[in-house]
Amino acid sequence: QIQLVESRGGLVQPGGSLRLSCVASGSIFRNDDMGWYRQAPGKQRELVAGVTREGSTNYADSVKGRFTISRDNAENTVYLQMNILKPEDTAVYYCNVRQAGPSGPMDYWGQGTQVTVSS
Repeated sequence: QIQLVESRGGLVQPGGSLRLSCVASGSIFRNDDMGWYRQAPGKQRELVAGVTREGSTNYADSVKGRFTISRDNAENTVYLQMNILKPEDTAVYYCNVRQAGPSGPMDYWGQGTQVTVSS
């Protein structure tokens, strides 16, 4: 069973930076795709950034040029560096692991961490 433990977010001023981390346990971590999702109040959950097992990355248009996702397989950790934060980035951020199972993909989720961007 894969377990995910995220760092807590926090309160940051517009234009500031924040770095989220997610530590995953599991015997096949290096073969999994990982990503960060977020859900703002009254909104649906959306993909923010993803990184595949091969190392390729993808980002939501709203965060391109500001956010960077990376992974450290030796530490079983995925990071999200968030720069030039905007009030619109305020949301609960969730770590995700997508594991290729014998019958299709299986998703695992962290508990979520609140990120608030405000003056």
